[in-house]
Amino acid sequence: MPPSLRLLSALAFAPLAAAPAPFASAQTPAPVSAEAYRKDALTLPGLIEAQYAYPERLPGGRFPSSPQLTAQGEAVRDAASLLKYAENALTALADHHAITGSSFADSWAVVPSYADLWIERVALYWIITDVRDGSPAAEAGIRPGSRLLAVGDQPIDDAVAAFWSEIGLTSEGERAAYAARVLVAGRRDRPRDLMIETPDGSRRRLTLPNLYTTRRDRPPVESRQVDGALVIRINDALGDRATIAAFDQEMTTAPPGQTLVLDLTETPSGGNTVVARAIMGWFVDAPSAYQIHSLPAEARETGIERRWIEQVLPRPGKRHSGPVVVRVGRWTGSMGEGLAIGLHAQGALVVGRPMAGLLGAVYDLRLPNSGLVIKIPVERLYAVDGTPREQFKPQPD
Repeated sequence: MPPSLRLLSALAFAPLAAAPAPFASAQTPAPVSAEAYRKDALTLPGLIEAQYAYPERLPGGRFPSSPQLTAQGEAVRDAASLLKYAENALTALADHHAITGSSFADSWAVVPSYADLWIERVALYWIITDVRDGSPAAEAGIRPGSRLLAVGDQPIDDAVAAFWSEIGLTSEGERAAYAARVLVAGRRDRPRDLMIETPDGSRRRLTLPNLYTTRRDRPPVESRQVDGALVIRINDALGDRATIAAFDQEMTTAPPGQTLVLDLTETPSGGNTVVARAIMGWFVDAPSAYQIHSLPAEARETGIERRWIEQVLPRPGKRHSGPVVVRVGRWTGSMGEGLAIGLHAQGALVVGRPMAGLLGAVYDLRLPNSGLVIKIPVERLYAVDGTPREQFKPQPD
């Protein structure tokens, strides 16, 4: 097996390895030396270049380094400095789907999971184009169409430039909007201080809690009857196996032929394909394609492209034949997006606002000495008609 693919196999699928010998849990792991931490840091850019599924986003296909990042990597000597470097290295990708497996108390919030404002550049201005339902921002009265003027005491353009200058990079292209969204999501250990201008020209300075302190306890699945349709809402629980039983229970209340509205507008944290396929299994009579995968790392290594189709299968005793409408929005992310394109392939109508547009399927890659996990998109994902998942557009509602 070629080196980079061997590395992918060893790192991405480490959780599936054989169980250790019975006495292994009692052994004390060997301490990690300062040099071993440094070697992990120096390994990271090459690992990203080899495995990242979107090399066209990298300048010349190379990790977007800078003198500051290089110096920081060389200076790594312990777990904390390695984690800080890894956070900065993944930030350099400007990809909301690339994160570290651990974090600091004051790390930047993960977008979109812990964000409640969607920010985009429109002409000369930073516009709030969407607000998360039921969030601190919504409760404060922020509405789409407002302009973001400042974060703290910094005008937003200055804050975006400063965000990137800390790691020696500039804010051109997609980096700018990425930074704006991260800045308004804030740091995990403190409130956010934002200045906005409403569409009528009024200016407001707001202090908002971060979403790490305001998460609400909600059941994984909720339902209600609306105008003769059964509306089932998934509450950011596509990674929870309990969602399968909860969804199945709600589906038993739907009479044959009833319209089902599946609300995925609150699924920003992704999930896993087991839960998604369990949901889709209610709506097929035979094995059916729901998405296409490709593995660019293998193509780069061998020159032979690898691409495959994933199917959803019927679930015995579970079938609903009525119309299906899927509601999506900016907080439909990752597996939520996969579920939306999968149901669309089965004939469902997907409506709402643009989705999060998260890139690909994330693999956990474990650095060899420290065990630090980084999470980056390694597979590219497509709808069954070949549309990249991140480019799928719902019908306006």
